[in-house]
Amino acid sequence: MASAIGSAGQPRHGGKVKGWASEVFQLHPEGVNWPRAVLFLDIALVPLVVFWAIGHEEYLLSALFGLLFAWLDDPGGSYGHRASHVAVFALIGAGLTALGFGIGADAWGWSVLAAFAVTLVAGLAVAFGVRRFVTGLLLNVWFILALSLAFSFHQHPRLASYTWGQVLAWAGGSALWIVVTFIGWLIRGREDRPQPIAELPGDTSRQKLTRPKVMFAVIRALAIAGSVALAFGLNLSHGVWLPIATMIALKPSLEQATLVSAQRLAGALIGAVAAALLLLIPTSEHGLRLFAVERGLEVVALVLLMHGVGIRFLNYAIYCAAIAAGALVLIDLPQPSDYAAEGYRVLWTVCGAGIGVLVMLLAGLLGKRTSRSH
Repeated sequence: MASAIGSAGQPRHGGKVKGWASEVFQLHPEGVNWPRAVLFLDIALVPLVVFWAIGHEEYLLSALFGLLFAWLDDPGGSYGHRASHVAVFALIGAGLTALGFGIGADAWGWSVLAAFAVTLVAGLAVAFGVRRFVTGLLLNVWFILALSLAFSFHQHPRLASYTWGQVLAWAGGSALWIVVTFIGWLIRGREDRPQPIAELPGDTSRQKLTRPKVMFAVIRALAIAGSVALAFGLNLSHGVWLPIATMIALKPSLEQATLVSAQRLAGALIGAVAAALLLLIPTSEHGLRLFAVERGLEVVALVLLMHGVGIRFLNYAIYCAAIAAGALVLIDLPQPSDYAAEGYRVLWTVCGAGIGVLVMLLAGLLGKRTSRSH
């Protein structure tokens, strides 16, 4: 008791804040996996160089996330099982890519409706097991990124992004992982391999959809749809940062711990600030120097994603920050940057995090109701 009370008999709020921060940013060195990160960088250099060579960097994000998410969803086992599973995942992702880029530049109402439907289905996928819930979450994240990227390109008439090109880029990134696993399978004597990201859940046992779980899935879908409506319906300057920040900050499931939710919020804010600072670099550049700076920032974004892969289990907040910064840099790199733009970017990120806090509070109420019912 004495340690928690100041000399004037008042609680030391600074100690509580320090304790909360130490929990949110607590490091677990055993969770670092640099070989995995270097492998991702080596593979990701392929689409980076390809799109540099053909001069269509606007398709890079689709290829990178197709590669990354196919890797994360790889279930391990025999090569035939892995290849067929990733191929189905890539096919569904290609459909969502076509939907996202097809309607991202159209009337914003369709984007809102699609965001709600995809997020709701992803949330209810927990009924088919935790593993399939993770698969749904990955596809959900990519769909929101695809919508945001399509809307961003629509606001920048200088860029011509074709839906079929984005679909091919996503499919190509996913296919690249299938090729890499095939080469690894041959090198290792055609033996079965464990799940590449062993830390992710592999449980496929079905779960009962309780009323609180369904209600939370609906609330989460409404929150994502609402952020898309605000960003696209009001045509906010750099408003795509709002739904992305909301997606990052939101709890994916009712059962997620408060600490992990706080880490997602912190990561979203840190990643957005880092991306905003990086996007200030090309503000006063023109011509060849601007071209060189933009290519350099693409490399920086790739390195940030690589660090996200390597430190996923070092600290969740830092991981979220790295992934958010890399994705936001690639999404908004074509957009002009100045101090006003950076202000908008950070403002919409804070608003998205605020939506996440609101949903966390609602989730807390649902969690208490669930515990009372048991």
